Amino acid sequence: MSKLASIIAATVAATAMSGAAMAGGHSKVSACLITKTDTNPFFVKMREGALAKAEEIGVELKAYAGKTDGDNETQVQAIETCIADGASGILLTASDTSGITASVKQARDAGLAVIALDTPLDPIDAADSTFATDNFVAGELIGAWAKETLGAAAADAKIAFLNINVSQPTVGVLRNQGFMKGFGIDLGDPNKWGDETDPRVVGHDVTDGNEEGGRRAMENLLAKDPMINVVYTINEPAAAGAYEALKSIGRENDVLITSVDGGCAGVRNVRDGVIGATSQQYPLRMAALGVEAIKAWADNGTKPAMTDGKNFFDTGAALITDKPVSGVDSISVNEGLELCWGN
Repeated sequence: MSKLASIIAATVAATAMSGAAMAGGHSKVSACLITKTDTNPFFVKMREGALAKAEEIGVELKAYAGKTDGDNETQVQAIETCIADGASGILLTASDTSGITASVKQARDAGLAVIALDTPLDPIDAADSTFATDNFVAGELIGAWAKETLGAAAADAKIAFLNINVSQPTVGVLRNQGFMKGFGIDLGDPNKWGDETDPRVVGHDVTDGNEEGGRRAMENLLAKDPMINVVYTINEPAAAGAYEALKSIGRENDVLITSVDGGCAGVRNVRDGVIGATSQQYPLRMAALGVEAIKAWADNGTKPAMTDGKNFFDTGAALITDKPVSGVDSISVNEGLELCWGN
């Protein structure tokens, strides 16, 4: 983050005088934030962070969201609106990471900077830049934690995978495949889930990233194998739903549930034993850096730097658990609560 911040600071300093001189002839920098939904706490906090940073640095920000996770059509309409409004740039968390690329190209051809937040596009270079958690690493952390927690029993684990939706957006694929690698499952095609052959994988289902979907998906997979003992979930609302499904059959205390997000409600669920471990990500950081990057782009066409060795800017992740294991870095629940977001 410091490297990007220094680049942005230098850009702003270098253009301050020219910006002031031209202020009378140019309208205020404007940007759009387009999230998957406006109800998921992760995206609520992302919107709050973007609006706060926009106000701080003088960017006019409009926020849009899909009706549900997976609603590509509404996101496409939002991009068209942003182009028509003459926005300088778009911050996007895409529901359909390949399906939206034609609209993203339209925006970039019109001179807008498009920055993906949280969810890389497919291909990743369809956007000008990406600010995100390394979602593969986030998944790998919880997979490695689950494997070490089980010990020798990991060899005979029965694992349920609760994903986002059938379009397999990149964020879901990366977390899923990262978990598999961390747990020691051979990957098939790393760009999709569902083609692995390891007998420990009971199956995959989709949740739409919410509690109701998590419960439904867990029930479906329990019907396939009632002795599931490890659960990967795409996010903490889905994990809460999985827990309720397990609780309804008296198995809430003998199944390891893992997740990704790090919202305050999810971290409290780690504290309370609902989730064994979660990988925390930082939506406020993504949003603030994204707004700053669009401001720099509007000022003089500066694009943000990438993290060394990666094709995106890594905003960080940390494993949160009160049951640490050897060989897997983690922070405590209390530390996670100091860094969490949402209610």
